[in-house]
Amino acid sequence: MKYLLTSTIYFLFLFTAYAQKDVIPLYPEGVKCGNDLPAVTDYDGTGRIFKKVVDPEIWYYPSEKKNSTQTAILVIPGGGYWGLWFDHEGVKVANWLNGLGISAFVLKHRVPHWESEDCRSKVALSDAQRAMRIIRANSKKWDINPNTIGVLGFSAGGHLASTLSTHHDNGIDLSEIEIDKTSSRPDFSVLVYPVITMQDTPYTHMGTRENLLGKIPSEDSLKYFSNELQVKQDTPPAVLIHTNDDNGVPPENSINYYLALRKYNIPAALHIWEGGPHGLGLANNYEGAFRNWPETVKNWMIERGLLTN
Repeated sequence: MKYLLTSTIYFLFLFTAYAQKDVIPLYPEGVKCGNDLPAVTDYDGTGRIFKKVVDPEIWYYPSEKKNSTQTAILVIPGGGYWGLWFDHEGVKVANWLNGLGISAFVLKHRVPHWESEDCRSKVALSDAQRAMRIIRANSKKWDINPNTIGVLGFSAGGHLASTLSTHHDNGIDLSEIEIDKTSSRPDFSVLVYPVITMQDTPYTHMGTRENLLGKIPSEDSLKYFSNELQVKQDTPPAVLIHTNDDNGVPPENSINYYLALRKYNIPAALHIWEGGPHGLGLANNYEGAFRNWPETVKNWMIERGLLTN
């Protein structure tokens, strides 16, 4: 009983401390490829884990600290396309960004593992694209520069962030839905221990692949979602963060995406620390040098003109 009471107090404090301003539905017109799942949320020591997501949305965290660049970032938590570690790699990250003067939006997207076979590979990318459109279309209202909207993703969230970066569009002019006419392209990406490839390699995260593409994926789908193969001239600049000790998602994922960006002369930075396991998030409680990655990203954004000192 004492443990239950302590846990309840902890989570009440956590949710109060990280209260968002708005929760914005992605599809007010109705969700395509919708599901009839009961919404499911789990918890661990890091907070909420969203699993069965029925109504995809973005949680808006505006920064009270003003920055002249008016930069905003869409944050995508990881979880292997099985769940979303929403507080650990979402809400806490939004609060860190707010401290830099950056407005943040945390994406609660549909989780492929729980979706039907027909929809599994479509829903997360569709949700990310719609989220980016909403942020850009409302940029004036939210005091955001529509040309400095980035995406930051962890692990499978890094895969979705890099998928958004390589599979964006400039708006669907023929759509009957007005918001779809807005560009879904991020202006930059921050990829933290990201899953990148779906190919048959020793460094592919097979659990993420199966959750997204099923047990027997087609060659076309493997290529389409291997984002190191999908980099094009209009793929946005990126900073990639990884560790050499990451046995869950080996650093070759980041390395090969970096090399693909270099091939097209797209500005990119790659940082690989020696120590640190997979899934550290902001690494506030980690004693190794990897805990400095947020400062590294901050400095990269300053160099790119996305942030002022």
